[in-house]
Amino acid sequence: MSTPRYLSADERRAMTVRTVLELAAIMDPASISTAIIAERMGLSQSAVFRHFPTKEAIWLATVDWVAAHLMERVDRAAAAATGPLAALESVFLTHAAFAMENPGVPRLVFSEMQRAGHSPVVEVVQAMLDGYRQRLEALIEQGLALGEVSAEVSPPSAASLFIGSIQGLVMQAMLANDMTRLGQAALEAFALFRRAIVNPQPLAAKSSGG
Repeated sequence: MSTPRYLSADERRAMTVRTVLELAAIMDPASISTAIIAERMGLSQSAVFRHFPTKEAIWLATVDWVAAHLMERVDRAAAAATGPLAALESVFLTHAAFAMENPGVPRLVFSEMQRAGHSPVVEVVQAMLDGYRQRLEALIEQGLALGEVSAEVSPPSAASLFIGSIQGLVMQAMLANDMTRLGQAALEAFALFRRAIVNPQPLAAKSSGG
């Protein structure tokens, strides 16, 4: 990828992030070097280091981008839904769509989470997951309050099942080298999740039955 020389510093940093995600989609993220990044961008390593002091800084900017964009899309999906269960479904499908559109993201995140010890990059990923979990628990609690979700459901456990289902689907798609399968798989998986948490006798039904 060649890049025009007139890009601003912010544009160059954004392009570096996009380049890392493009590379992560086609090769082992752990093997991506600044030399490989620079070559794909049509730059020298020194030009890359003018905007990022270290490779760790590049990775940190990349996971910051992932966290911001995924959470922004998740929040929009939830806000546009008509109720808690509809919001959960919209979030589930939105997350799957994000992974399909950005196949380098799950590969990079999984690679970073396997690294030994703690790092600023892992901390950002963990903070993103914590924030995601809190959003899910809040939606499940709303569902409980409205009678959409069964009273037997534990919000933390249901949120863990939700996240684990998404991660499992993404991992299977990665192993099959076919992220397009995520769309239909997500629809089917959420149908099972919904059945596991839905209240079989919604409050509205109880009220109408006298």
